[in-house]
Amino acid sequence: MQNFADVVSFRYANETDLSTLISLLYDDDLGSTRESTDPKMYDAYRTAFQRIQASPDNYIILAEAEEEIIGMLQLTLLPGLTHSGSLRGQIEGVRVKKGFRAKGIGRKLFRFASESAERAGCNIIQLTTDRKRPDAIAFYTSLGFRDSHLGMKLMLERPAPTGGKPHR
Repeated sequence: MQNFADVVSFRYANETDLSTLISLLYDDDLGSTRESTDPKMYDAYRTAFQRIQASPDNYIILAEAEEEIIGMLQLTLLPGLTHSGSLRGQIEGVRVKKGFRAKGIGRKLFRFASESAERAGCNIIQLTTDRKRPDAIAFYTSLGFRDSHLGMKLMLERPAPTGGKPHR
């Protein structure tokens, strides 16, 4: 019997995928507490998606099987002065659709993202994950990620996006 992960293909998201991506982000224990499928929120997601698409350093990578989106992640290329001017790949928004988990899809999705980051010139790939996700932590560890830093976040008020840049 053929391994299910062998029939998975990868592509970059386009705006017609947005509703499916929102559903994937929501269909998760933590995602359901911070994402919304309320149609009133669609414009906020569309604005964010358009900003991602407009950036040459941002990619939403999709895993598909038989033209069904079954996984996703966002890869952002971050230039920096640290580590001798290294380019980093930041991975976030990782999801594999329920019913398709533990079948090797996430592993292949990360391999595709890692190869994409390496082709772009990255020599570090990083991610953060919520401590409430022990299965995700175990998965990332199995891929070779190490708990090397303490991650911290400060939640800011969410103003309407203007598309502007921070002041210099």
